[in-house]
Amino acid sequence: RFHRVHGANVRLDASRTRATRVESFANGLCFSQEPLAPGQIFLVEIEEKELGWCGHLRVGLTAHDPQSLEVVPEYSLPDLVNMGDTWVFAITRSHNRVAVDGEEAPAQARGSPWEPFLLIEQVRIPRDALVGRSRPGRYSHILDDLYKMNVLPATARRSRIGVLYALQPDGTADMHIVINGEDMGPSARRLPAARPLYAVVDVFASTKSVRVIPVEYGFPSLQTLCRLVIQKHIVHRLAIDGLDLPPPLKSFCKHE
Repeated sequence: RFHRVHGANVRLDASRTRATRVESFANGLCFSQEPLAPGQIFLVEIEEKELGWCGHLRVGLTAHDPQSLEVVPEYSLPDLVNMGDTWVFAITRSHNRVAVDGEEAPAQARGSPWEPFLLIEQVRIPRDALVGRSRPGRYSHILDDLYKMNVLPATARRSRIGVLYALQPDGTADMHIVINGEDMGPSARRLPAARPLYAVVDVFASTKSVRVIPVEYGFPSLQTLCRLVIQKHIVHRLAIDGLDLPPPLKSFCKHE
């Protein structure tokens, strides 16, 4: 859930799993309720966008306990970062991958989108929950190729973005951003892993509302594996309606 401490323009729902910026384009800072454990991803889905603003969601980690903040900063970048012990990554529509060890960032993600797990160093996360998908609609056939590849633009509605940290041999940690099941690489290094690290989600500018997505670690369920096989072999998503399947499974296969 989100922490009770948040920016002045944020409104949380009763469950504290949905955060909405109700006015302006700033003062949208949110934090995780608890510090993250090593390898634990804090994942959100973009639910609403707002036209007319320049900029998108920002995510990261902070060693500041939100409860200790006298005033929640207006911006994560640069205000919260300038307080120190905070690492924030601005999400753009494209080019979010970071270069590793001076190498050029790859143009495409490595590995198949149908692989059931995302591996980040020693961290193993079920990929299915990490991937945002557009839902079938009047013009959904236009997005079928994107759907098959489990890809949405990073800043689109229903895109899923998460942050986690992976422990390193020297006792520090690397921060990783995950966008729709793809690891963007270590966007910050040498974080103080011995200190509690809270997730930071800045509901900024054109991103108006986000929702926390729970991620269960472990083996994918038989239902999830069935969905992956069905999605892989149909012509497009609307073809699911013509399959001889129970309605709940059809709905699940459409990711509704």
